[in-house]
Amino acid sequence: MKITNKQARQFLLRRHGLLGKHIFSGKAGIMEFINRMGSLQYDPVNICGRTADITLHSRIKDYKQSDLHELLYTDRKLVEYFDKCLNIFPVKFFSVLLREKNGGGYAAAYHHHGGTDVQKAMPIIREYIRENGHISPKEIKLGTNSEAFWGTSVSIGRATLESMYYTGEVIVHHRRGANKSYAFTKDYISQEILDIPMPYSTELERDVWHVKRRIAAFGLMWNKASDIFIGLKMKAAGRTAAFKKLIADGELFEITVEGINLPLYALATERAAMETILAEADDYPPRTEFIAPLDSFIWDRKLIHALFDFEYRWEIYTPEVKRKYGPYTLPILHEDKLIGRIDTARKDGMLVVNGIWMEDGKPLKGQVKKAVDKCLGRFSVFNMQ
Repeated sequence: MKITNKQARQFLLRRHGLLGKHIFSGKAGIMEFINRMGSLQYDPVNICGRTADITLHSRIKDYKQSDLHELLYTDRKLVEYFDKCLNIFPVKFFSVLLREKNGGGYAAAYHHHGGTDVQKAMPIIREYIRENGHISPKEIKLGTNSEAFWGTSVSIGRATLESMYYTGEVIVHHRRGANKSYAFTKDYISQEILDIPMPYSTELERDVWHVKRRIAAFGLMWNKASDIFIGLKMKAAGRTAAFKKLIADGELFEITVEGINLPLYALATERAAMETILAEADDYPPRTEFIAPLDSFIWDRKLIHALFDFEYRWEIYTPEVKRKYGPYTLPILHEDKLIGRIDTARKDGMLVVNGIWMEDGKPLKGQVKKAVDKCLGRFSVFNMQ
């Protein structure tokens, strides 16, 4: 199938619920979106909203952060654990990803660096959870002699709880701001889910399962090294074999996009959506959104650059003197183009705009300025929740 660059952009945006009218709303919409994409990346940094909340705000009509909180910690339909990095995903995937990740290597690191402290603290923490239901690191007064895997000193309580979290013994019971409380996994995730069999038995089947999920999370993919495959124990040969298997089984279809030398692939279940894009007139209602730094829509930044002619780098970990824009700069999506970026932060009960940079280098004006201002108004209300 041959398509234009614009058609590829519109297909990708439509799949992400970012083109035209909102198609998701409320808690049901959150679940529909996350089930569609498979996973939502989480990061605790909260300068103008956490990345998961910003991602949902850009898709869910009248999004409320309390809805995601309820789905995670009351309804337990979602869980936070490791997928690409730290992600939020449907609880049905928990057992599979837990067994595969085995703590993602983090638990072993905690045991290595703070081994004695962690081992001594575990029985104490288990007993506390049995008596109280859940526990936060601040409730454990065992000192700060444990060294975390990244080389910094942390409290023994935190090191122990995070070690238990990485291995799956505990899950996040709830969050209050940046503070997490943990509870026994078995008390909140059913045994039926914990006993779900692995969906693969060979290395090839494993790679196929993951490639298919990551393509679902992004929408379009090329068989090329990409940040979209972060977190997978997969080499280039394994990735290529997985693509060949999915194509042979009819689970992917190939797309040729003008200006891109490599073929792109989408899930076969999305062929009808692609054909709709090709058949429809270019009359989608205008829409403007701010895109989160870790939004799955920009997981493959090289492909985004190829499709949108937009280069994005999250500069939060870049030394200030080397930043080109700001620490938490968000791409601005207007209709089917990425037209610029905005850096905002909450300060004294208000949302402050630190800077806006347009791709064409020109000042905002006219209908585009009105659209960005309206989006900023919605974003301010979201940040004051």
